[in-house]
This record gives sequence, structure tokens and C-alpha cells, in this order.
Amino acid sequence: MTDKFEIPNTMRDFAETSVEQARKAFDDYLAAAQKAVGGFESSAASAQESARTLGEDAISFAEENMAANFDFAKQMVSARTIEEMVKVQSSFIERQVAAFTKQGEKLTKTVSGAGKNKKTG
Repeated sequence: MTDKFEIPNTMRDFAETSVEQARKAFDDYLAAAQKAVGGFESSAASAQESARTLGEDAISFAEENMAANFDFAKQMVSARTIEEMVKVQSSFIERQVAAFTKQGEKLTKTVSGAGKNKKTG
């Protein structure tokens, strides 16, 4: 048997083109997967940063509010008349409403900022 079977050029070209197309499709798939993972990492980092900020804010607010409450209690105990107690209480309520409003605005800004980062991330 001296006759050799040769693969026709068109078959080799077709196979080569198929391999190149498969390789390109695989490369595109990997690029898309890497982009998706990068997006997940970015979103996770943003969420982690927002959670850390919220936690820090919550602790700070708790400290501020407890200090205000202890100060209020000290002033109430020091009051000598009902009128002084009412004045201390009114003043305390005004300050706490202002503080809660400010704290709520800050928390809202942090949370809405986290949502924006998540959408753009």
C-alpha cells in the first residue's frame, strides 16, 4: 500500500477555521466571565464599605444619644422645681429631635449612596 490518504485542503482549512472560531468563542467567554467576576467583586467591595460605614455611624449615634440621655438624667436630678424639670425636658426633646433628624439624613445618604454604587458598579 503505497497510496497515502491525504486530507483535502478544504477540509484542513475548514478544521483550522473551526478551531480558530472555537478558540475565539472560548476567549470571549473567558473575557465575559472575568468581567462578571470583576463586577461582583466591585459590588461586594462597595456593599462591604457601605455596611462598615453604616456600622460606624450606628455606633457613633448610639454614643451621642447615650451621652445626651445621661446629660438629661443629670440635669433632671439637679432640677429644683417642676418648672426647671419641664424646661430641661423640653430642651432635651428639641435637641434629640434635631439629632435624630440629622442622624436619619446621614443614614439615608449612606444607604442611597450604596444603592447608587451598586447600580453603577
